[in-house]
Amino acid sequence: MNIRQACSPREVATMDTAALRNEFLVQNLFSKNEITLTYSHYDRMIVGGAFPLDKTLALEAPAELRADFFLERREIGIINVGGPGSISAGAENYKLDKLDCVYLGKGTQKVHFSSNSAQNPAQFFFLSSPAHRVCENRLMTAAEANPNSLGSAETANARTIYKYIHPDGIESCQLVMGLTTLENGSVWNTMPPHTHDRRMEVYCYFDVPADQRVLHLMGRPDETRHLWMENHQAAISPPWSIHAGCGTMAYSFIWGMAGENQSFADMDLLTLSELA
Repeated sequence: MNIRQACSPREVATMDTAALRNEFLVQNLFSKNEITLTYSHYDRMIVGGAFPLDKTLALEAPAELRADFFLERREIGIINVGGPGSISAGAENYKLDKLDCVYLGKGTQKVHFSSNSAQNPAQFFFLSSPAHRVCENRLMTAAEANPNSLGSAETANARTIYKYIHPDGIESCQLVMGLTTLENGSVWNTMPPHTHDRRMEVYCYFDVPADQRVLHLMGRPDETRHLWMENHQAAISPPWSIHAGCGTMAYSFIWGMAGENQSFADMDLLTLSELA
């Protein structure tokens, strides 16, 4: 498991491109027939990807967790960004199409990932945060997530938001998770910009064509930085940082948060004139 330490705004302001990418960019999320794990010290979030082709993959607890099993003290949200697949959790088996989500609560043992077909494999992106109470395991399809259309073509951010794990959806201890898809011709996400010092966030970009890129913006509002990102890469966003992006064409991204509260509206809004 790759470990990422927390960095202060003062430290980040001195980083060059290579250092920024090393600290905040999660590359190679999906490795064939493997599970990848990156542990962030921002709210102790784990960012992961499971890419089963012709075998079933077991979610094991890495030595760094000092746990008997992965979800002994954690919860997890999983969204499929590939072909049809299944997640087994104990005696339950959940079937997921693209954009479907499964939540597994604290204490769930023997978690396995599999694809229906190696020719059209599932790709499971997941986020895991510490949990201090047990919440019910649950599957939610994309249609059940009450897709909500926002933005406009005039501001190049016409988009649909799917909320899965949140106070009015799948109950969790502290994890919040959903995804956003942009309409053709729209490229901006998370505008107007904002921060939320009470929780960290992770963005995972997907459905980005191989020859296209997303420019992910981060940093203090008056000291911004950027990460050029490809398909199936994730950005770790500290609580003090903005988190926004602009693509060279339409794309989708998963967002997930952990921290002091679960309020989707808890954000400190900024005007564009405050960015530098």
